Amino acid sequence: MIQVSKVKKVFNSLGIQLSADSINMISDDYNRHIRLMAKRCKDGNVKRLTPDLMWIALGRLGDR
Repeated sequence: MIQVSKVKKVFNSLGIQLSADSINMISDDYNRHIRLMAKRCKDGNVKRLTPDLMWIALGRLGDR
């Protein structure tokens, strides 16, 4: 779940207004990315995600 107030603050600082539908779409996209990161960890046999293993969750398999 995203923190709506933080998202609004970022957009508002650049003079952009967000509708409720836009915030929902941003939240859905965020959740999709998180699920994809979790799947990459599962596929990479990662049992505990640490900063050292973040490259797996991000899909940067050649960046070790």
